[in-house]
Amino acid sequence: MPEQLSKAHLKLKDSATRFAETVLLPRAGTTGEGREVANASQAIGFHQMTQPKAHGGSAASALELTVVREELAAHNPPYLESVFGPGPGVLAGCGEPLASEYLVPMLRGEKRGAFGFTEPDEHPTLGRIDGDVVVVTGCKSYVTGGADADFINTMVRLDDHGPAMVVIDTDTPGVTLTERFESLDGSHHAAFTFDEARVPTSNIIGKPGDGLPRAMRQIVDTRLLIAAQCVGLARWTIDFTTQHLAQPDRTGEPRGDKEGVRLRYADMRIQTYAARSMLYRTARLADAGDNIVNEGIACKVFATDMITSVVDAAIQLVGGNALVVGHPLEALYRRVRAWRLAEGASDVLRLNLARGKLDLDKGIL
Repeated sequence: MPEQLSKAHLKLKDSATRFAETVLLPRAGTTGEGREVANASQAIGFHQMTQPKAHGGSAASALELTVVREELAAHNPPYLESVFGPGPGVLAGCGEPLASEYLVPMLRGEKRGAFGFTEPDEHPTLGRIDGDVVVVTGCKSYVTGGADADFINTMVRLDDHGPAMVVIDTDTPGVTLTERFESLDGSHHAAFTFDEARVPTSNIIGKPGDGLPRAMRQIVDTRLLIAAQCVGLARWTIDFTTQHLAQPDRTGEPRGDKEGVRLRYADMRIQTYAARSMLYRTARLADAGDNIVNEGIACKVFATDMITSVVDAAIQLVGGNALVVGHPLEALYRRVRAWRLAEGASDVLRLNLARGKLDLDKGIL
């Protein structure tokens, strides 16, 4: 639990607080300072936390990352996406030539990668091995950051082999960026088609047929990241609402004196308390070496539902001003709504969680 952090973890938490207050928050309202934030983060050691030791990173534990991610998000700062360096993702532990041609340049910031998983049912991404190349056809419909990527780590169903992760350069003949679009939270995504795109078989990550477990490892890590940010932002939202409720209303009495207001406010705190407890327990399970696929699902679903509810309640308590474009709660509401779909829609994840126990006898309470 957060109250059981070691001295080292508490020191890390304090460092995150100072970084948010001295580096991130002063840049509110600015643009184009992501590089400066990344440099400052590298100097303090946050940038390296998501990167493997073999490539100059510190390979931080799940709990260490949770502490920093939650504390940074608790300030609702700008440039949060620039704090941590790119992790290896599905390229973790890959051999040559993938390590030299893709992993190392990506970790150094010299190349950008994207993750191609989501696809339309009518145009799945299929591949066949033809000598020393994989011939890929199909579509990917929702590649986050794909329009600016140099390559896509793509889930491909290979004939006679099953799912495989294949690295596909975006400038490969037959690869077409068909659409670039922006979602509700302001993030950018892309759709791609593959028309007989020929990729070297050396670009298969790991063994053919090993694609889904490799993809799931990245998705589990990302789900824990989302949950940590949800909890941190819920703390910020509650602090913001607490200050608002302490102010007098038209009668001169504090807004928080009304019973109906207090009931909503109490629910905000109860939900956040539960999500925060779940988050830290799940991080500790991950560090203990447990398979946290099901626990990660539970954590992500609960945390994303929680932050949506907490921000919605805060808007209701603050009133119409919170709906005006530019208000911090308005911006936050748009941002957090997307997380109930990211890395697996909540209802799909609920079904997966039930299957994990009823069909596979996996998962704990």
